[in-house]
Parts: sequence; structure tokens; C-alpha cells
Amino acid sequence: MNDQPTSSVTVTRRYDASPEKVFDAFLDVSVARRFMFATASGEMITAEIDPRVGGAFSFTERRPDMGDVRHVGEYLEIDRPRRLAFTFAVPQFDPRMTTVTIEIAPDGDGCRLTLTNEGVPPDHLDSNREGWSRILEGLLPAYDGLHGAGWR
Repeated sequence: MNDQPTSSVTVTRRYDASPEKVFDAFLDVSVARRFMFATASGEMITAEIDPRVGGAFSFTERRPDMGDVRHVGEYLEIDRPRRLAFTFAVPQFDPRMTTVTIEIAPDGDGCRLTLTNEGVPPDHLDSNREGWSRILEGLLPAYDGLHGAGWR
């Protein structure tokens, strides 16, 4: 059992898109591979999604400054278009799993997404918040074929 302290990170973003479109981006591998863990300078070499409770995902991006970076997790809850929860880890940097919960609510003619990542080690809080913010910024551009749009 790991007794190291952890914290949570919350990032909120509003989209001019339906809750269904925003939700579906996370489970459609052709869209997700362009924004989930995708950076502007990297090349997504594998992207796999098994979109069911108990199903897993794996994204590996080849980054010029870091090599192949693998992001993994398992879906805990899928309630389209309102809520998605999954475990998350980047094993080469830290084997501990964290939990990510995404909640999407209608907001006028668009929606508001709130992402909470629980179990984050305190020394990763800032980079975690920045990473999720950039990922969420790239969500809608991913539908237009842009890779890592949040990472300018």
C-alpha cells in the first residue's frame, strides 16, 4: 500500500458543441488519438480504446525530447453524454494509477466539461493541470484533423 500524500486537480472548459460531441471525442479512437496525450511535436504511434466499463485504453506518442511515452487506463464508468471515469497512469514516470472523472453539462448552446484527476502526487500538480488543460484545448480541433492542437 502506498501511503504517500496525493491531491486532486480540476480543470473546467466550455465548448461551443453538444455534450454528445464532446463526450464522444474521448471514446472515438480516430478523434481521441489527435488530442488525448497528443503534443504538437509528437507522433501518435499507437492508440487503442475498448470503450466499455472494464475496457482499457492505451496511447503511445513518440516525442522528440522524451522517446515513446505510453498512457494507460481502464474505464470505470461510461454514462453518455454526462459522465466518464477511468484510471490513468504513465507507467514510465510513475506506476501509480490515478482516477479521472469527466462531467459534462449542457450550457446554453454548448456544454461545460469539468475534469477531476484524483490521486495526483503533490510534485506533479502543476504539470498535471497544464497537461489536462492543453489536452482539453485540443478536443474540438481534433475533429478537424489537428494533432496536439493545445500544445503550441
